[in-house]
Amino acid sequence: MSRTKLRAAILIVSDTAAQDPSTDKANDVLREAFVADGGDQWDVVDSKIVPDSVLEIQRTVCQWSDCEDFVNLIVTTGGTGFTSKDNTPEAINPLIHRHAPGLVHGMLAASLAVTPFAIMSRPVAGVRNKSLIITLPGSLKGAQENLQSVLKLLPHACIQAAGADSRSIHAGGVKKLEEDAGVSAGAAPPGKATGVNHNSHAQHHGHDHGGHAMPKAHTNPDERPKSNDPKEGPTRRYRASPYPMLSVEDATNLILQRAPAPQMSKAAVNGALVGSVLAEDVEAAEAVPAYRASIVDGYAVVMSPNRPSTKGVFPVASVSHATPGEIPPLRSGQVARITTGAPLPPGATSVVMVEDTVLKGMTEDGKEEKEVEILTDKIKPDENIREIGSDIKAGEVILRKGEEITAVGGELGLLASVGKADVMIYKKPVVGVLSTGDEIVQHDRPGELRLGEVRDCNRPTVMAAVRGWGFEVVDLGIARDKPGDLESTLRSAIRKVDIIITTGGVSMGELDLLKPTIERSLGGTIHFGRVAMKPGKPTTFATIPYQTPTGERESRLIFSLPGNPASAVVTLHLFVLPSLHKAIGISPAGLSKVFVTLDHDVALDPQRPEYHRAVVTAGRDGLMHASSTGGQRSSRVGSLKSANALLCLPAREGVLGQGETVEALLMGRVVGGL
Repeated sequence: MSRTKLRAAILIVSDTAAQDPSTDKANDVLREAFVADGGDQWDVVDSKIVPDSVLEIQRTVCQWSDCEDFVNLIVTTGGTGFTSKDNTPEAINPLIHRHAPGLVHGMLAASLAVTPFAIMSRPVAGVRNKSLIITLPGSLKGAQENLQSVLKLLPHACIQAAGADSRSIHAGGVKKLEEDAGVSAGAAPPGKATGVNHNSHAQHHGHDHGGHAMPKAHTNPDERPKSNDPKEGPTRRYRASPYPMLSVEDATNLILQRAPAPQMSKAAVNGALVGSVLAEDVEAAEAVPAYRASIVDGYAVVMSPNRPSTKGVFPVASVSHATPGEIPPLRSGQVARITTGAPLPPGATSVVMVEDTVLKGMTEDGKEEKEVEILTDKIKPDENIREIGSDIKAGEVILRKGEEITAVGGELGLLASVGKADVMIYKKPVVGVLSTGDEIVQHDRPGELRLGEVRDCNRPTVMAAVRGWGFEVVDLGIARDKPGDLESTLRSAIRKVDIIITTGGVSMGELDLLKPTIERSLGGTIHFGRVAMKPGKPTTFATIPYQTPTGERESRLIFSLPGNPASAVVTLHLFVLPSLHKAIGISPAGLSKVFVTLDHDVALDPQRPEYHRAVVTAGRDGLMHASSTGGQRSSRVGSLKSANALLCLPAREGVLGQGETVEALLMGRVVGGL
């Protein structure tokens, strides 16, 4: 270890202290224990108070353990009992990469020597990345006693967890370790088991390895499968998800970190360019207009020092239409009839509007003008003329890198006006959409449904949304709940598409096979498997390794969305769209956020933030108003009808009242209420 002291952090889990930090005493007690019993080896660098919330506990622990400047020891206190709010073990367990049952035994043994009620505690200990985590009870006395029982031994564990060489640490044997820690077998927590553990420890670390290299794992703990093994059947499946619960913000950030960087490609300037994003600045190769042009219908005239006034009768010497061709020069005392957009004859200085003239004479056949009278002498030089490059100068940057070619037409028209035949854009990924489940049948299959069958509404809905965003979509069909079928479908898909979207098969059922197939069959990595949101809690994001035909190593993104239709559409917009936006260079990525005024009361969920389907309209008062689409059950397809927004409702008790303002994410066009 390069640090002179080991770094520790204290996490107090308490609803009461989170609301009023002045009620907390645990922080001071534990800090004093580190000073009094830590042998000057510890520096408590941070402490934090969080409520009894799994998400808040996990987020804080991961902030301390998953960064480059990690802490060596994370100590939590509180939430280890049996009440409904005691969920610290449930929060910490999924985060642990390597459990430390010996530390748990040591803490329990020390507490049992004080009171039989120690068995009512549920301690957890283990290593995440390079940080050691231990949970202490919420009582001040219990927390202090538990920490003191193991504190002298913890430097040894923390140094190893941080990556120190095990052989050099144990070179002096267990006696040397005991001397350094200031402990002995007799002074350890009561019970013969402790002495046995130390002897076993000596045998394990002290024997000669005979010159053989120590076994070394080539994967990190968080890269190893966490999903159920389908071969072991339903009796061995998880009863609780092994995946930490992430917030929507953390999940989105993780997706954007893993999404591949945009790739450039050349594209023709035509209607297919709509929805693309420019990968480099575009310069005009020519000026617009390319010649001096009239901006009105009228007559080109010559103003000169000899004839400064334009008033009078003039012969019509020529005609200039907005068609290509040669035009004879115009002399002083002559006029040329000219149309809007037509080039000025050489020598012309101004254009008089036809409204300021009258016809004075015609040719003998009556088909052409011979003379016109100009009624005004107020015409100025260069009046009614569009000069060369007055709209766009040659070499001028007309569109910037990162600008989108929209369906409004302005960007496409601008490119066409300067003669651009092609531009560099960010290549759009191809998206594959797959439904999963034995119960799923084609939505248009004739006949009545059999018991247990469900028509596939997810795949057509998701495909329509992705096409509406401007991306090419491949229909991957329906995969059955059989590991081989799902694996072969996904293997085929990663050769055809860049991003895979699946619906269904991500919950806790014995036939929910997507996670095990991704991890165990395809060698993929699940980056998250649960999100603190409603609907969409089991949303899963993973990457699958892929070797291109040219031998290059790439990753395919896979978004496994819940099977309930409302959940699938909500998570599609919240998680897939930002990834697609990043791939084509749109920033900021994701749905646009606005503030809306509620037209009625909306009930809140006390456990999870909710993304409530709603209709947003522009009101006569200049505000955006929102009304719910009705029942929000995740299986209710009707909640999506007419929805153009998701209301971002906080997790708390009660309601948001009519007239209150709330954030909304816009999914579609806002209709005016005027």
